[in-house]
Amino acid sequence: MRSQAKVLVIGGGPSGSTAATFLARNGVEVTLLERDTFPRYHVGESLSLSVVRMMDLLGVSSKLDAFGFRHKDGSYYEWGKEKWDLPFTDVPGGKHSWQVTRADFDKILLDHAREEGVEAFEGHRVRDIRFSGDRAVAARWQNGDGHEGEIDFDYVIDASGRAGLLAKRHFDIRRMHDVFRNVGVWTYWKDAKDIAEGPDGAVTVCSTAEGWIWVIPLHNGITSIGLVTDKKRFSEQCSSPADVEALYDRAVHAHPLVRRTIADAEQVAKIRTETDYSYVADRFSGPGHLISGDAACFLDPLLSTGVHLATFSAMLAAASVSSMADGTVAEERALNFYDVAYRYSYERLLVLVSVFYDSYRGKDDYFYRGQAMTRAEQQRLHLHEAFLSIIAGVEDLSDATTLDAYQVIEKSLHGSDPGTTPPTRIHSQSREWTIMPNSPANAIEGMYLEMEPSVRLRDTRN
Repeated sequence: MRSQAKVLVIGGGPSGSTAATFLARNGVEVTLLERDTFPRYHVGESLSLSVVRMMDLLGVSSKLDAFGFRHKDGSYYEWGKEKWDLPFTDVPGGKHSWQVTRADFDKILLDHAREEGVEAFEGHRVRDIRFSGDRAVAARWQNGDGHEGEIDFDYVIDASGRAGLLAKRHFDIRRMHDVFRNVGVWTYWKDAKDIAEGPDGAVTVCSTAEGWIWVIPLHNGITSIGLVTDKKRFSEQCSSPADVEALYDRAVHAHPLVRRTIADAEQVAKIRTETDYSYVADRFSGPGHLISGDAACFLDPLLSTGVHLATFSAMLAAASVSSMADGTVAEERALNFYDVAYRYSYERLLVLVSVFYDSYRGKDDYFYRGQAMTRAEQQRLHLHEAFLSIIAGVEDLSDATTLDAYQVIEKSLHGSDPGTTPPTRIHSQSREWTIMPNSPANAIEGMYLEMEPSVRLRDTRN
């Protein structure tokens, strides 16, 4: 391995491989270090419609189809007493997405990055980052054989996922949310029945008094089924693996639709759990470094936002680094653009998830009371900047005070008849592409994203 790289990318998941691919296309020398050896297991199988355009830009959509991943034509929700059928054809220009096995999907993206010229090393864990003053300048790594080394760089993109090399381990700037303090419990089933309701290949979400259940049909005859429930209640009820299995079994057999789906199916994997997964870093960048994807923030899995935020932030990071590297944009301005643009996208989805939970009519259920965003959490958000003049009916936000901005947005997302119109009808992740800062008219801090012939930043002040 070389001892110096123009850009070091830490992590080979969707965020790292996407950033590295865009950088390599721009002629930027990039080295990627991935801790694991692919394929490796990862949860998060359902890709939102917003991911489709990113896959098109990367040039991997045909590879996903050729692999045989199941097409996802939309979503279906049994949300309290409501039943919401959300086909992607309702979105202008919408087409299918995919339900993926992440071990295969992530490997396809990483292999594609190599084909684009990325120097990628698997089985190489970055142990720490060395700084000169407040600037990141080098990384110390160790491979599976115990060999160690150090690589200098001009810029580093931390896409290390939940491990959070910079935000969690180095800077200690990761903050857990006041809301969405939940636990995910899931496993896999063979020969589960397809769900007739909703679009073909849809992700199905079923609410219960204790939380909600996801059902994701995969291409290989396996179905991912998981329960999201309150962390406090989980801790009180589950003191052993047997307790966790019992909780999961009660939940999936209690809901009629899920019970029907698994009636003749066989559980073929162990029960897995994950907790404390909703968080955000206080900042996403600094001198010589950018924090991308799950390393920077993660939301509740309700709306399948993980891969969207990972790849979207990776594109922003690659554009920012490319423009810094070729000297067309000053580093301070490029980093500021990245931090603000990524935060706005994240906060819009954070509010959407919050409002979606609020649309559940069984408000007396303990779980759903626990999802309410507190006033303190609301006031941390940059709501005016993130939402102003973006969603129909939120133009009134310009007249809203800091204290009532959230309520104005919440009312707009609910539509005219709260409880019967899913917030995603008003604003979906696919709209992130229509509200991007990709022209001088919607520039952020005087910067905007240029998409063709490659992703990079343009400065309106030049």
